[in-house]
Amino acid sequence: MTGRNQTAVTEFLLQGLPIESERKNLFYALFLVMYVTTVLGNLLIIFLIRLDSQLHTPMYLFLSNLSFSDLCFSSVTMPKLLHNMQSQVPSIPYAGCLTQMYFFMLFGDLESFFLVAMAYDRYVAICFPLHYTTIMSPRLCLSLVALSWALTTLDAMLHTLLMARLCFCADNVIPHFFCDMSALLKLSCSDTQVNELVIFIMGGLILVIPFLLIILSYARIVLSILKVPSARGIYKAFSTCGSHLAVVSLFYGTVIGLYLCPSTDNSTLKDMVMAMMYAIVTPMLNPFIYSLRNRDMKGALGKVFFKKKTSFSV
Repeated sequence: MTGRNQTAVTEFLLQGLPIESERKNLFYALFLVMYVTTVLGNLLIIFLIRLDSQLHTPMYLFLSNLSFSDLCFSSVTMPKLLHNMQSQVPSIPYAGCLTQMYFFMLFGDLESFFLVAMAYDRYVAICFPLHYTTIMSPRLCLSLVALSWALTTLDAMLHTLLMARLCFCADNVIPHFFCDMSALLKLSCSDTQVNELVIFIMGGLILVIPFLLIILSYARIVLSILKVPSARGIYKAFSTCGSHLAVVSLFYGTVIGLYLCPSTDNSTLKDMVMAMMYAIVTPMLNPFIYSLRNRDMKGALGKVFFKKKTSFSV
């Protein structure tokens, strides 16, 4: 077997979700509403942060990038899922499948990196409040954003190039609603040991280490609060970190449940449900979590509607 791509498959068939035909229209409407909500919610977050100068801080710089990655993350899979639900032949071209896999990994990894950056921002804000502006300088913040984009782009490109060298000989049915990397590896008739080794190594760097850094940041935050325990300090820390902790729990909880929990007989269904949780549900809920739990976001939203109301009354 040469290193060149010798695939005999020109397209894949996405098996999709196990939905009964009589309920397909209902689920189509539900997924359409979820996708529109995700797009509008994350665009609103980005719009408010750009509009309100009081939100031009490191925390909201990371939040705007997180919202952008959520918007793109959901857009990688949802339009194709909606299209295939109305299609008689839910197919995707070979090149389109690799492209979808690349962007799915890119924006999924970005979410992990931005959650780490936001955890570090909260750590500095609570543990070193007097030096916050010095430590979280604009240069450092932009460097963290640029580094996140660079590392995730390289990681997604590495996995995509390794996948492109594999051969797919006969079976082209993917038991998923998108081109999942693990599902593609199972279909390949080439040796996938290199791919699996890279997945193991890069998975630790991209997911496990960021998760441990988040845990470490919040452990330091808790220790800092316990040194000077007060109801006001605890409330301030919880109000500052509550929304971020909720997003971290949603994202990493589903990822850990998908990749670290033991497989069962219905592992395919479990994989699809868990993938929907972190790829579709989490990006939809993030804007609600941040806007409802964050006083600054609610204030910015109120300013927008108040200005609109006053302009109409003139």
